[in-house]
Amino acid sequence: MKKIKLGIIGFGNMGTSHAKRIINGECPDFELVAIADINPERLKWCKENFGEKIARFNTAEEMLSADIIDACLISVPHYDHPKYAIMCLERNIHVMVEKPVGVYTKQVREMNEAADKSNAVFGVMFNQRTNHIYRKMRELVQSGKYGEIRRTNWIITNWYRPQAYFDSGEWRATWSGEGGGVLLNQCPHQLDLWQWICGMPKKVEAHLLYGKWHDIEVEDDVTAYAEYENGATGVFITSTGDPCGTNRFEVQMDRAKIIAENDKLELFELETAEPEFSKTNKSPFGQIESRYIEVETDGKNEQHTGVINAWGRAILYGEPLIADAREGINGLMLSNAMHLSSFLGKEVEIPIDEELYFEELMKKVKTSRKKTNVNSVVADTSETYGGTTAEKNKHWNTNW
Repeated sequence: MKKIKLGIIGFGNMGTSHAKRIINGECPDFELVAIADINPERLKWCKENFGEKIARFNTAEEMLSADIIDACLISVPHYDHPKYAIMCLERNIHVMVEKPVGVYTKQVREMNEAADKSNAVFGVMFNQRTNHIYRKMRELVQSGKYGEIRRTNWIITNWYRPQAYFDSGEWRATWSGEGGGVLLNQCPHQLDLWQWICGMPKKVEAHLLYGKWHDIEVEDDVTAYAEYENGATGVFITSTGDPCGTNRFEVQMDRAKIIAENDKLELFELETAEPEFSKTNKSPFGQIESRYIEVETDGKNEQHTGVINAWGRAILYGEPLIADAREGINGLMLSNAMHLSSFLGKEVEIPIDEELYFEELMKKVKTSRKKTNVNSVVADTSETYGGTTAEKNKHWNTNW
């Protein structure tokens, strides 16, 4: 059976781990034939560990121009995800992009437009969508059996990182290197799942604390409030500063409360929908009868390997992706909305004013501590923010 010839752009930590999956045969539809990284040490490592059969290129442009790959996995820092995705899409090369899909929605919207014009299969590495807990939770919420959502709460603070983590790379936790903090680095999966399961809110008000727990310039503590079209409300709390963190996602509906926590899905099913009970009940302290259910799932949680294999089947047989990369703009919209609310000190509507967000983000970039020629970088934003300078990419690709 014909294998898909795969190239990887960015051969740091994530790129290397994906390469190992292919080499080890975990993704049988793919053959790794090429990598691109501007850091010679990473190319040397590839040769020493994987041999001569994998072509090695100093730049992504060289690899794409060689016309030897059918598909490309992009694993570089956030700002450059759309740039390289567009390069591939314009060549009808199938693309799998790491999360997040980009740093700001204006940039990602351009990428999505390129995808719409391309014949390539375009996926994003939202591996948490393979988790049986969240798949089943989505099924329950969207089934219609339990009525409408009334409230969502997600506290996801088990992202603890010591200062050494942020000191491990010059680009980490900087506006010019990473484009944000916990919302853009640790939480893209949860922001995606939040909207995938519950839908997009219509407005957000967020309080972000910048460098509260660490010597960094971006957010490491977030409390956000959201409102939905139907009047439901939501709270999203996250941090990299809690040494004993929590991961609890709770959805209150008309006829149920659903809780995802500790690798378990719990359901409190109400005998009567709350709106009906409230109208007909005559007791001032009446309570709705409920029953507790520990929800059974299929137990599958294929993570990165599952996402790549679904991508392969989509390319070869037209089967569904785990996540179409065009959907990545939704979780990023939530992240951008929280940042913009914090920048402006007020509630913002969704979709946000994308031009305004870009302007506010660039103000942060100009004062970023990351050592880079910010003026020349910002001047390059007409296409895709970030540029391709050797110094920047060498550092980013080494540490990513």
